[in-house]
Amino acid sequence: MDQTNGSSNGGYGPPPPPYNPQEYAESSYTGVSYQVGKGNVAVISPPAAYTNTAYPSENGGDLQYGQAPPEYSNGLEESGFSDAAIRRGFIRKVYLTLMIQLLVTVGIICAFLYWDDLRKWTQHNYWFNFAMMAAVLVLIVAMSCCDNLRRRVPLNFIALGLFTIAEGLMLGSVTVYFEAEAVLWAVGATALVSFALSLFAMQSKWDFTAANGSLWVFAWTLFSFALLCAILRSQYLYIVYACLGTLLFSLYLVFDTQLILGGKHRKYEVSPEEYVFAALNLYLDIVSLFLLLLQLIGLCR
Repeated sequence: MDQTNGSSNGGYGPPPPPYNPQEYAESSYTGVSYQVGKGNVAVISPPAAYTNTAYPSENGGDLQYGQAPPEYSNGLEESGFSDAAIRRGFIRKVYLTLMIQLLVTVGIICAFLYWDDLRKWTQHNYWFNFAMMAAVLVLIVAMSCCDNLRRRVPLNFIALGLFTIAEGLMLGSVTVYFEAEAVLWAVGATALVSFALSLFAMQSKWDFTAANGSLWVFAWTLFSFALLCAILRSQYLYIVYACLGTLLFSLYLVFDTQLILGGKHRKYEVSPEEYVFAALNLYLDIVSLFLLLLQLIGLCR
């Protein structure tokens, strides 16, 4: 090995020639010797032909180390529902949570129907109904606006449990003004309609998730009609309002179900992390259906 004494480059000899990335073909390299460290060790690069073995040459030469890595695609990320197991797990969580909510709600309603002391107390204390309405409204706004409240475990289940109890108490305070038979008919009709609409949403190829704007306009139109009913106080208008409201929340139930299911036939879908929020939407749709069907049955009896 030869020792070189380069004074112009700090004693390490001349640097290697610069690499030109545009030269993919073989190039002539005369070699150079340079010193490594401060010892008497020198590295000598003999003259040889340079060949780029990492990428193919311009004339279509083969790669030495196999195929090149695939190009990075900066397109849209895959949906959270791309894995069928994630989708099934999400649906199980949503409907299990919904079933528990409905069982708790039905139990509270039965307590108001068949416990005479509680029934009479509720009928003589109107403030209880309004207090439960206010509590339900506050919890809905909190869970809709605060992401951490509906995503962080166990805080999301605590908030959902409080909301379910408050909603059950509110529904119980409403049902005391109806006969028990009418309430049971409304519960059965709600269960039948909800089951049929859920099956329709699962099997149908129609995409109701793209009709969010139309449903929103329908909802505000129905709200204006409700104000008209409150002014005119006509039983026939109340029946029409109950029918239109039942239709609206039936469409919303199909809409929310398809948001949960997702798939290639849906324009929008709910994130797999939002299982509590998805269960809350379905629960509100079913509760609204129950109240409208109860009103419709009570008016028609």
